[in-house]
Amino acid sequence: MPEPTDLVISVDSAVVRRGRSLLLRDVSFQVELDERWVVLGPNGAGKTTLLNLISGRMHPTSGTVELLGERLGKVDIFELRPRIGLATAQLAEQIPGDETVVDVVVTAAWSVLGRWHEEYDPVDEQRARALLEQLGMAELADRTYGTLSEGERKRTQIARALMTDPELLLLDEPAAGLDLGARESLVKRLSELAYDPDAPALVLVTHHVEEIPPGFTHALLLSDGGVVAAGLLDETLTSENLTKTFGVKLELSRNADRFTARAI
Repeated sequence: MPEPTDLVISVDSAVVRRGRSLLLRDVSFQVELDERWVVLGPNGAGKTTLLNLISGRMHPTSGTVELLGERLGKVDIFELRPRIGLATAQLAEQIPGDETVVDVVVTAAWSVLGRWHEEYDPVDEQRARALLEQLGMAELADRTYGTLSEGERKRTQIARALMTDPELLLLDEPAAGLDLGARESLVKRLSELAYDPDAPALVLVTHHVEEIPPGFTHALLLSDGGVVAAGLLDETLTSENLTKTFGVKLELSRNADRFTARAI
């Protein structure tokens, strides 16, 4: 048995190659259980590849990845995955439009999409409804998923990712495609989650500093498959590091706990 540890993610010198393409190069970082991380970078930076690594969907070509005290390659991945909550666009595309919102959430208990012949305890539905209420979706719990707005779907997906009470929650561009109002509503909900001491460790992937919720503690900046900077948010998220990351001279501004960036 592995010794108890506060580390939920430990990536050491991870390299991912596919054919002649180098998707990740020498990536190292660690996430502790009370931390909330944002991963920033342009298209093609390696964010999706990194997310696949830290969700147990991919193994590194070289280097090591340890998740929740277990090393990839030496653990039954199907026992590990239920301990990790995941919300991605790829997963969202597979959700049946005629499924009720509460069933979209409750079926995570069986790791299926679409309720069929599985049996759920009353406590499962109670938990699903409580999570939907936490995310401002209580009144929509019995609606069909296909009738929801994009913002409502994103909140449903996050509730589903939390259904199994995961030790690690991974969110892949949760605000993508949202209008301003829906984005701000989602950022508010994610901020509440970030400040909740009982919430799991969080890793949020985004392109935009404006989508970083208050309460996030650390940042990892990726460019061309490599780490530009990683560490405490206040020390890592700087105009200089953003400029290196996105290849455009950028100026970072901060108003209270929110960020904006513009080219200069």
